[in-house]
Formats: sequence, structure tokens, C-alpha cells
Amino acid sequence: MNKKKYFFEVFEKAERKFGGVEKRLAGEGWSEGWQTLIATIMSAQSRDETTIPIAEALFRRYGSLEKLADARYNDVVRIFRSLNYNKTKAKNVIACARMLVDRFGGKLPMAIEELVELPGVGRKTANLVIAEVHDGDGICIDTHVHRISNVLGLVKTKNPTETEFALMKIAPRTYWSRINRLFVLWGKSVGGRDRKKLLAALE
Repeated sequence: MNKKKYFFEVFEKAERKFGGVEKRLAGEGWSEGWQTLIATIMSAQSRDETTIPIAEALFRRYGSLEKLADARYNDVVRIFRSLNYNKTKAKNVIACARMLVDRFGGKLPMAIEELVELPGVGRKTANLVIAEVHDGDGICIDTHVHRISNVLGLVKTKNPTETEFALMKIAPRTYWSRINRLFVLWGKSVGGRDRKKLLAALE
């Protein structure tokens, strides 16, 4: 199989099918870069539909990164009460805001190596920040991207990090930042690991 050619075929079909969908994902549509980062940390193992209104409530309460950095843990946990892993996320969100203020002067780093040093930030979130905030090239690998890429045979990997580097080899850089949104919308529409059903959803 020519995986690069296969990727183009799959990507173009996914773009035709889901490119015009207006559904908002948790890491999209925020006015400030730090909000994009924080909302993405919050979205781990949680539905976008659940995360977005909770993130909006958080940002209404804490209108700046500095205010969030000074937030009390119990107050943030209360806002996060219906969010999965709310205690861990509350701790990470406050610690992340503090590190951004104290170490980076309130600016989001542009290097993935620095982004992943922030509490609650892995390569998935770091790549999303690179793509969404810095308008750079990053492949954000969540469970949907990892699952679909393996089911279709684009990659044969054991975890999202392996998937990220494998896709880098077959997808041109100009496509990297567009993969996540399309594959997430695709993955939300078709669960499971049935290759035929996944491909049928693109028709």
C-alpha cells in the first residue's frame, strides 16, 4: 500500500464530508490563547459538549490568566464538579496558569518541548496550541485520530505519540493542523473499529 496516496484519498473524502460542519470542539473558538490551552486541558476524557460550558463559566469567573493563577483550588473544583477527573484538572489548571505567569510572562510557549512542561499538558494539547494559537504545524492526536488511523491501516501504532510521529511521515506538513478536527468529527459520528463503517461514513 502506498500510504501517502491512501492518506490523500482518505483526507480528501473526510474534508468533503466534515469540512463544512460547524460543530465547535473544546479547543476552538476562544478569544485568548491561554483559554484555548486551559479548555483543552479540561477536555481530556470529557465530551466537548460538557467541557465548553464549564470552560465558559471558568473564564467568566477568572477573566485573565493572572486571576486564574491566583484562584483557590476549592472554587475551581466547584466549577468543575460535573467534569471528569475534576480534582486533578482543577489542580493542573491553576498550576498551569501560575507557571505561564511566573515562568513565561503570561505568554504561551511556541516550542512543544516547553509546552509539555506545563501541568496537565501532553503532546496532544501542545500540538493543538501550536496549531490553533500559533498557527503552526502540529498533529493533535486524540483517541479518535489514533483509532481511525490504526483501523484504516494508515499507521500501526500502540499509543498516540507513536501515531503522531507515524503520521508525520505520510502526511505533508501543510495537512498536519487540519487532521484533528476532521478525524474527531468523523470519529464522533462512527464509533468502534469497523473499517467498512468508517469508510462508509465518508460516502
